[in-house]
Amino acid sequence: MRTLVIDLSPAGLMTVTDPTRRIPSLAGDDGPVLTEAKADDLADIAALAALRREAYEVAQPQFWRRAADAVEKQLPWLTAQVENPDVVSLVARSGASLDGFVFASVVGAPPVYDPGGLTGVVDDFAVADPSLWPTLGRDLLDEVKRRLAARGVTQVVVVCGHHDGAKRAALFASGLTVASEWLVGPLTD
Repeated sequence: MRTLVIDLSPAGLMTVTDPTRRIPSLAGDDGPVLTEAKADDLADIAALAALRREAYEVAQPQFWRRAADAVEKQLPWLTAQVENPDVVSLVARSGASLDGFVFASVVGAPPVYDPGGLTGVVDDFAVADPSLWPTLGRDLLDEVKRRLAARGVTQVVVVCGHHDGAKRAALFASGLTVASEWLVGPLTD
């Protein structure tokens, strides 16, 4: 087993085991291969994110209305996330197919709250098919939580559309609870 030491100042040192491994799946099989996201993954991540945006727009047409050039706008942001040492960025692949991805940013709490330490915010998190949430979705979440905990993070916050039943069920099954909800509505007729 290969061990890398990465300086994550000011949090100190973190030990990382081999960044490429097969996920022991909740489905009982060997599962897809999980790796840290890299530049070669960005086009597939952007494509899967675009599919997710399309489904989300159907559920809430104003809030999640896609920009005409959303993929082009997202690629530089994804690149920055993959290159940022304060972001955990993971992909899961079966062969050449991207089965899922997750990005978790390490942030401090607002000054009026004290959750006991840093927070891992998971906003970009998708799987290729809703049927993968109970297995691969949970596997990705478990791995991102493990890596966040190794960095001293004390809680994870995962963004999920209210309509996204399969993802919500996987999050609840993983022990997460609802802390906040956003309610939206148009201000024009």
